[in-house]
Amino acid sequence: MSKVFYVCSYGGSGSNMLCSALNKYGETKHIHSRNPPDSLEYIGKEKGGNTYMEWFNGIKIPENELHKYNVIFIYKNPIQAIYSRFKNLWHLKHIQSPNCTLEEVIEQNKDLYEIEDFYNNYTTFNKNRNYKIYCIKYEEIFDKQDDLSRLFNIGHLNLEKKESKRNYDSEEVDKLKLIYENLMERQYNNNFIMVNNNQLVISNNIPIKNLSIKTHISNKKHFLKNLNFV
Repeated sequence: MSKVFYVCSYGGSGSNMLCSALNKYGETKHIHSRNPPDSLEYIGKEKGGNTYMEWFNGIKIPENELHKYNVIFIYKNPIQAIYSRFKNLWHLKHIQSPNCTLEEVIEQNKDLYEIEDFYNNYTTFNKNRNYKIYCIKYEEIFDKQDDLSRLFNIGHLNLEKKESKRNYDSEEVDKLKLIYENLMERQYNNNFIMVNNNQLVISNNIPIKNLSIKTHISNKKHFLKNLNFV
């Protein structure tokens, strides 16, 4: 298969789901490196590398092979991501995050996980990069998954939302909202797809064979206030 998909995230953002959907259209690589390199690199042990399997390894991909690679950064509301993955200390190591607890984050009223830093590293335009990063908003992926099919010239993804509702401490959630308010607002204001600081709009006129989608409602109140917490 000629296409290679690098699916990057800070975790708890649907990256494994997206990898599974893209598998039938190319080779997928799940990546948790905090800092995307200027020149695109292989990951893990590839080509003689010696890093964790989900990190860039310092070995540059030849320029004549870059056309095969599609680099995706998928992100999700940080509070939902935290409750999904960040209590796992191994996950913090995998995303090269400081080793801290949720209790410490709330007590110090600070983004000790450095989620916004991770987000900025992928979404901020860097003129020195020799590749594009397609930044994808998880909250809209089920409604707009066909845009990804059109963007990457692939078939339908058939993504289905299977999240389960959980019970959370409302006081704890309110404190996290204050810590991550700025990041959540920035994420909400993005289009579904963003690249090089530009909001990307995909034409619906581009056909997709065997088109099949399911629609899901998403709005600002749901994204910033309700957060699926019950």
